[in-house]
Amino acid sequence: MEATFAPGTLIALLLASIRAVAWLIVCPPFNGRAVPMTVKGMLAVAIVLPMVPSLAPKTPSLDTWAIVGSALEQVVVGAGLGFLTAMVFAAIQAAGDLLDVFGGFSMAFAFDPMSFSGNNAVLGRFYGMLATTLLFATDAHQLIVRGFTLSYTSIPLDEGLSLDVLARLLTTGLGQMFLSAVLIAGPLIVVLFCADIGLGLLNRIAPALNPFSIGFPAKIGLTLIMVGMAVVLLPQAVHTVAEQAASAVLKAIGR
Repeated sequence: MEATFAPGTLIALLLASIRAVAWLIVCPPFNGRAVPMTVKGMLAVAIVLPMVPSLAPKTPSLDTWAIVGSALEQVVVGAGLGFLTAMVFAAIQAAGDLLDVFGGFSMAFAFDPMSFSGNNAVLGRFYGMLATTLLFATDAHQLIVRGFTLSYTSIPLDEGLSLDVLARLLTTGLGQMFLSAVLIAGPLIVVLFCADIGLGLLNRIAPALNPFSIGFPAKIGLTLIMVGMAVVLLPQAVHTVAEQAASAVLKAIGR
């Protein structure tokens, strides 16, 4: 029994897998060290395998340099779309980092073996891990994967991504990332800022009480209470961020 493949099938599988691997390396929640490279490779093949028959007629010529050039284009497309998604999701961890700064946890930087960034503060790691958990628990990761798979229809294997559109979306997405981080952490930051003002006024009114000796543990306790109260709102924030990431990818591929 012999297996036969249509012309361009293996080339289509190879090029499509290269784009998917580049995307998985950069795009959360698959970009962490918790997902080994072997698993990322198998996920890439699993994502593109159902689409190979429709991609085979749109492969470049069998010339060596044409295939090499197309492979480099797939790396750019996959990494660009992945970075676009990662930048949107960075808003959640940025919100946790802001709370670390205002709540006094920024001095407790610890090594995070699950992240390529190395060091993360306490609430930054907590928000990042909770967002990843909620992403899988609510099946929002399927929305992100679907947005990526649509790129094979809008950007065939023999074409490239518009760098002008990608640059514009990255610039806009950077502003949205900071805005989303402030919106997520803003109410808690206001409360912590008011606590600092109250401690400062108490220090002026009754210096003998030495309010700043109890200010550090008081702010930590207040931060933990506020985070515990606000954590119920994080699932909606994760869902909104997932929709924004999928929308940004669709705009980048022209859909």
